[in-house]
Amino acid sequence: MRKKKHISAVEIRKFGPGANLFFNIFLAIFALSCILPFFFIIILSLTQESDITTYGYQFWPKHWTFASYQYLSKMGHQVLVSLGVTIFVTVVGTIMNSLFSSTYAYAISRKDFAYAKFFTIFALISMLFVPGMVPTYLIVTQMLGLQDNIWALILPMSFGVYNVLIMRTFFKTSIPEAIIESARIDGGSELRIFRSIVVPLAIPGIATISLFTSLGYWNDWMNALLYINKDSVTPLQYLLIKISNNIQYMTQNMQANGAISGAVSVPSEGMRFAIVVVATLPIALTYPFFQKYFVKGMTIGGVKG
Repeated sequence: MRKKKHISAVEIRKFGPGANLFFNIFLAIFALSCILPFFFIIILSLTQESDITTYGYQFWPKHWTFASYQYLSKMGHQVLVSLGVTIFVTVVGTIMNSLFSSTYAYAISRKDFAYAKFFTIFALISMLFVPGMVPTYLIVTQMLGLQDNIWALILPMSFGVYNVLIMRTFFKTSIPEAIIESARIDGGSELRIFRSIVVPLAIPGIATISLFTSLGYWNDWMNALLYINKDSVTPLQYLLIKISNNIQYMTQNMQANGAISGAVSVPSEGMRFAIVVVATLPIALTYPFFQKYFVKGMTIGGVKG
């Protein structure tokens, strides 16, 4: 039988410094390509509207201004209300999704659970065959009666099959069966074992699916478009879409009436960039708190030791 050729540590070290330098430069360039567009949007949101019209997009504008944010602050009360709605929906929805997905995944990851295969196939079928918008709308509005209710923004996304599959793999590869058996011998119930032993060990995986879920809730506007008409329960993303559409409408209306000076005074381009900053910055600032768990949660299970 042919022996496999193994590369020694000495051979790896010969190419180590050069390879590390190359990959460091490559990753630095890639990181800058991801970060620079967002900083560019912040700069454009602080650029005077006439400079954008005259000189185009510039990294260092000739005139700085906060006009776009001042114009946006005229709807300050509604923006704060929508921000509060979005924070509530994101926090509560993420907790519910992480709880439901983790408990479901833990159940189907146990070898001694008789119906693990059935519930695994059931989850896969629900992921492959999506019911569609109309049945979902009828269930939320007619059966549950959640029209203009904040729970209409939470419940449709409170369970994720993709998160279940991630956590199922995590539990199978990262939670030793011996620990579970020892806890059962000591008289621990399934709920106590899950709460006291499994959850602390599964923090990287839970943090990973929590990040995915929180991004989904924060960026969601489709559910608000379908179910929400009241301003008191309008989330931030949907509010910003309506503001952006109103900017376009106002600008077109002014141009149609010949009010060119009025149209120019509305910072339409700067407002759009300011809206992007307001919608993106809060959730972007939370990523560093999840980063160490996110990397471990995504890589664990890929190599089984």
